[in-house]
Amino acid sequence: MVKQQSAREYVQSIYETVIHRNQGEKEFFQAVKEILDSLIPVLEANPHYIEHSILERITEPERLISFRVPWVDDNGKAQVNRGFRVQFNSVLGPYKGGLRFHPSVNASIIKFLGFEQIFKNSLTGQPIGGGKGGSDFDPKGKSEQEIMRFTQSFMTELYRYIGPDIDVPAGDIGVGAREIGYMFGQFKRIRSGNEAGVLTGKGLGYGGSLARKEATGYGCVYFVNEMMQAKGLSLEGRTAVVSGSGNVSIYAIEKLQQFGAKIVACSDSNGYIHDPEGIDLALVKQLKEVERKRISEYVKARPNATYTPGCEGIWSIPCEIALPCATQNEIDEQSAQTLVDNGVIAVGEGANMPSTLSAIDVFLNNNVLFGPAKAANAGGVAVSSLEMAQNSMRLSWSFEEVDAKLHEIMRDIYRNSEAAAAKYGYPGNLVVGSNIAGFVRVADAMIAQGVV
Repeated sequence: MVKQQSAREYVQSIYETVIHRNQGEKEFFQAVKEILDSLIPVLEANPHYIEHSILERITEPERLISFRVPWVDDNGKAQVNRGFRVQFNSVLGPYKGGLRFHPSVNASIIKFLGFEQIFKNSLTGQPIGGGKGGSDFDPKGKSEQEIMRFTQSFMTELYRYIGPDIDVPAGDIGVGAREIGYMFGQFKRIRSGNEAGVLTGKGLGYGGSLARKEATGYGCVYFVNEMMQAKGLSLEGRTAVVSGSGNVSIYAIEKLQQFGAKIVACSDSNGYIHDPEGIDLALVKQLKEVERKRISEYVKARPNATYTPGCEGIWSIPCEIALPCATQNEIDEQSAQTLVDNGVIAVGEGANMPSTLSAIDVFLNNNVLFGPAKAANAGGVAVSSLEMAQNSMRLSWSFEEVDAKLHEIMRDIYRNSEAAAAKYGYPGNLVVGSNIAGFVRVADAMIAQGVV
């Protein structure tokens, strides 16, 4: 058996190599460190993973693609953005992961998201590898025609690298059904075919899956419910705060309400609303899904609600359930401590890496039930995989069928993560458990397939 220090030295050497090779990519470093540190016990118990150089191979993407995206705005002026696609690991199946359109997108963020996606996709039990992509294009403030022109240009480059059995992108921040539709149309124009399985998150009329829009939010709540039930607790009557107001947040709120919880706050990138009477979900849907307005408009229809510019303060609102569903690193150590001081009992990460490493330590050290992103927000990619299956079979399942499969997948993710944590000496620590459970499936497949 490898001694503990040897495993730690091995992990540290891999992390130092990652830093050396990827200068200044702090988001990627954070994701790698969080995962590698939790793998020490599995490496001690299974030294053949070291012998097969699994960490050296898994931290280096199979392919990182960067490309120019030229497009013309409504004033006739040429604009240029940068596009990315990281194809990180395909050992379990085609690369699978969303496309993010946001000004913050760079190589570091795309690599952190793609690296996380390897383990998240593994946890679902579905035959999908890890990938991610996007652009520093900002859809906010753009006209429909500008968005169409940009997405068509983006797909004109991306199409070379994707396909139903190669790489299957989906949506993420800034990429919804509208953007997916434009990209799918452009792909068909270029390829002169109808490969429905090349993208997921499509409209229901052309190969999309029922329950896909709801999947990430619903899945996050299903996971939190499993955590609480294991401790003899219930969501019924609990007060919750959910950051964000996109698909993930809206449908997390919807499912929480179905479980009997009261949601008192949500946000967008400009600020947050606090409604002590409980969030009016129909109003939020009208503002965000139909009218595409800012969340600040909510208070015009709800006079007892308040709007606060800036997003950090949302975590100062007392709650028992906290679901960060907006963006990476939105909960820092101070915000985590405030949540603990105000009585939070469970946190489920609906966004990708929304808690800093120090914030996670605060939650774990205070016995808060904590569902890490790669486990708690895996519902979206799980149903994307189900969409791929439906496309391959040329059929569609009912909402109830897909939702039941999603619920089962999230239950299995929780149970497998819990079992892995207990097996390797970290009972109840789902950060360690989910990392190990996701890693083992990928590592075993990498060994079986040789050095490729």
